[in-house]
Amino acid sequence: MAHIFDIYSIIFLVIAVVIFVRLRSVLGAKTGNERPPERWTRRGETPADGSDARGGDVRGQNDNVVPLPRTPAQPEPVAPDAAPAPGSALDRALATIMASDRSFDRRHFVDGARVAYEMIVGAFAAGDTKTLKPLLSPEVYDGFAKAIEEREKRGEKVEMTFVGIEKAEIVEAALRGGTAQITIRFVSQSISATKDAQGHVVDGDPNRVNELIDIWTFARETNTSDPNWRLVATHAPD
Repeated sequence: MAHIFDIYSIIFLVIAVVIFVRLRSVLGAKTGNERPPERWTRRGETPADGSDARGGDVRGQNDNVVPLPRTPAQPEPVAPDAAPAPGSALDRALATIMASDRSFDRRHFVDGARVAYEMIVGAFAAGDTKTLKPLLSPEVYDGFAKAIEEREKRGEKVEMTFVGIEKAEIVEAALRGGTAQITIRFVSQSISATKDAQGHVVDGDPNRVNELIDIWTFARETNTSDPNWRLVATHAPD
């Protein structure tokens, strides 16, 4: 009987070793059912495979998405200006400019005009003729510089806070010779007050937001390598 016991003991031991080896090999292998690596997504964003950071299906729900902080410097998106009606005089004029200058893009132009508008308004209020000069035609620059000079002679200073542009839309366009001209109507808000040498307010209100409407015309020679548009005229609204 002792021999029988020893034989069975050896058989069970061999079976145990085999099972152990097989279990170890399975645990150390990838079966395709492992937990996926952690993924970081923005709030409301779903990975391409529809799973969250824990591997669960999140199609239609985002409870387990880890939010990422938004970059502080990222500007809020601005609504694009309204496109001209197809076939209208303005639409045809812009198409003519585009045919003469393949780099022209209406939305990019309006975005650039917004930046130029804020720069020009701010520089004029600050009396910064150095910033104004490359943005204006010689004729417009002379008018701006003269107004700044007369203001300084009176000892006046302008305190202005630019609030923002509510609307910027192209209202007129033309290609005359090799010169493209585009007119934009700006609707903006700012807080502005002009003070004399003693600090008394002589124009404007430092505590009130004003709405301004400006109609400006920008121009550029399309047959030159200079990509810059310059302010060539300002108009009072009707």
